Amino acid sequence: MNTLSKIIDHKRIETQEREALYPIRLLERSNYFNSIPVSLKKYVLREDKSGIIAEIKKRSPSMGTINKYVNIEKTSIGYMQAGASALSVLTDKHFFGGTSEDLITARKFNFCPILRKDFIINEYQIIESKSIGADAILLIAAVLSKQEIISLTDVSHALGMEVLLELHDADELDKMYHKVDVIGVNNRDLVTMKIDVNQSVLMSEFLPKEMVRVSESGIESVEAIIHLKKYGYKGFLIGSTFMKQPQPHLACKEFIKQLNTETLKRN
Repeated sequence: MNTLSKIIDHKRIETQEREALYPIRLLERSNYFNSIPVSLKKYVLREDKSGIIAEIKKRSPSMGTINKYVNIEKTSIGYMQAGASALSVLTDKHFFGGTSEDLITARKFNFCPILRKDFIINEYQIIESKSIGADAILLIAAVLSKQEIISLTDVSHALGMEVLLELHDADELDKMYHKVDVIGVNNRDLVTMKIDVNQSVLMSEFLPKEMVRVSESGIESVEAIIHLKKYGYKGFLIGSTFMKQPQPHLACKEFIKQLNTETLKRN
């Protein structure tokens, strides 16, 4: 069994347990449940921002421990002060070391859009995402059917949240749903765990021109972003590049500073 299959099998069990402990009626009483979400799509497109969706990720199946003791408050605030367009927070505990509390902490100290990064497979998780303060959720085409993508997107929109639909290759294009807000291309193959940033380039010709595009995984240089912009990408989800540094927010600040300098040179 590959890692992705293990994650999804564990997620089904975990979600059942969480629903028993925290029923929907309880989630709906959250302070954040009736709040108005901030648009991820609009922030990614803002000209005064970098397009970078800066991620908080403590560990991963492929890299092991990345930054176990990261300060969520300090890092999330620092990311936004550095000029990031949005935050992405890993909330999967078993495989990535994250928690819902990490996102709640980021929400408490930031008004920017926050993407809940997890393996969402059912409606309960959508409601849970709203209750912890997420503005947008990630749906992964590799683990969902077209009908599930439609259903989960519609539920998210009914709660005011946006959806980033993640694809990896052309075989998943038939799962596209025109109502998703942002389309992401994961440069990591979730089965083999190999990364190739050129995957975003290869996929660019198949993506709807009107859709806001985000490239995910493996982005380690300013040059990579400048190159991807030529193929219509507006957003760039970066986690490990920042998180493997002792102070991720300072790494993000320096990265965005270099990006801005290089962009000015070329314009």
